[in-house]
Amino acid sequence: MVLIRLDRVCKVASSVFTRYTNSSTTVVWTSAFCSNNKFTLCRSFSSSNKKSKKTVAMLDEEAVRGKHVLLRCDFNVPMDKNTGKIADDTRIRAAIPTIQLLRGKGAKIVLCSHMGRPKGKVVEALRLAPVSDALPLLLECPVIQTEDCVGEKTANVIKNMSDGDVVLLENLRFHEGETKNSLEFAKQLVDTTSADVYVNDAFGCAHRAHSSTAGVVDYIAGPKVAGLLLSKELDYLSGVVNNPQRPFAAIVGGAKVSTKINVLESLVEKSDKLILGGAMIFTFLKANGLSVGSSMVEDDSLELAKKLMQRAEATNTCLYLPEDVVVADKFSEEAEFKVVSVNEIPDGWVGLDIGPKSVAAIQKHIEECKTIVWNGPMGVFEWPNFENGTFSVGRAMADATDRGAVTIVGGGDSVLAVERCGLTSRMSHISTGGGASLELLEGLVLPGVAVLDKAQK
Repeated sequence: MVLIRLDRVCKVASSVFTRYTNSSTTVVWTSAFCSNNKFTLCRSFSSSNKKSKKTVAMLDEEAVRGKHVLLRCDFNVPMDKNTGKIADDTRIRAAIPTIQLLRGKGAKIVLCSHMGRPKGKVVEALRLAPVSDALPLLLECPVIQTEDCVGEKTANVIKNMSDGDVVLLENLRFHEGETKNSLEFAKQLVDTTSADVYVNDAFGCAHRAHSSTAGVVDYIAGPKVAGLLLSKELDYLSGVVNNPQRPFAAIVGGAKVSTKINVLESLVEKSDKLILGGAMIFTFLKANGLSVGSSMVEDDSLELAKKLMQRAEATNTCLYLPEDVVVADKFSEEAEFKVVSVNEIPDGWVGLDIGPKSVAAIQKHIEECKTIVWNGPMGVFEWPNFENGTFSVGRAMADATDRGAVTIVGGGDSVLAVERCGLTSRMSHISTGGGASLELLEGLVLPGVAVLDKAQK
């Protein structure tokens, strides 16, 4: 077993009261923990992080009826390359409650979003037509899609809207001004849509200061508020993670240490258990002096891995690295594969999943925790021979939810894995934002949230 330190002896001696609500971040508990033979009583508290932020739910009917509401959504959904159809509609479904709330209050709803990275050019494969086809089925009402997100033709469509109508603008990123947070483009977007009210429900884009997430706020005279989804994301990720029921486990997978080092450094300070998986583990294993065959390694991140392990030991945080892995003779779905100890990875073989002993160990860690956050797969779960690690973590988290733990899944691949297992309904919260989730876990201020804070002062 590769374990940076013995697991902390941490048993809940008393849990008097625990409460969590979706409408605001209110977590109240009194708990006693025994760790390293020291008894600690955690005081009761109520966290109101983000509670004061005005949300779309707080707008009365008078504020929106007959008004044009510019609603920034995140419809950047994964597409099936073979069929051209939406592979996972989680982000679309997540926006429906806010849209329906506004329709019920008689607003004229103008939806805007991006898809992919067209870099300021029209890319046919990145048009929002698939989203336009999906929305009417979910909303049970017609949805008009415009040919562009700005311009006279689009403005004419919006001028003819009736109360409760829904219009979807074309991909915002077909204009290079969007990602540059061009104030000129932001004003053009507001003028085209005649926006009286602004609602940001695009948590997945809240970490970007773009025209539609930041710039437009300066040109809209009416309320500027968070949507139901954005509010819920902030409640869970800011509230629960910053003030978790303990023990608190963070499970982080994925390919590269370098892309997640900041969140790892943050979580090693906040969590009781930091569990690693995915290809990134081989950088840590090599940093520990082990041979990893042809597995993916970031040689320029070896020192970062060493420092993180040292920090885990210094903060008394249990950092778990898998003890066995599933290796293949090549990076292929049809490759020959076998389970080996991390101390016995053959030359020329590549690690593509965690092994059964590691799965059992991680399941035990999850069973011991009251809050679990998961970001990133344990292996190449898209291939059946290497799916067990990722799917097993998903099932263990679902079981933890059933026992009363708070479980949060963030990151596109993790969410897709949970969807494939049919476990979505058994998680406390499925986050729609990959990068935004990571930055919030790091403790960073999200630009899309900061502008709402500023506008409401």
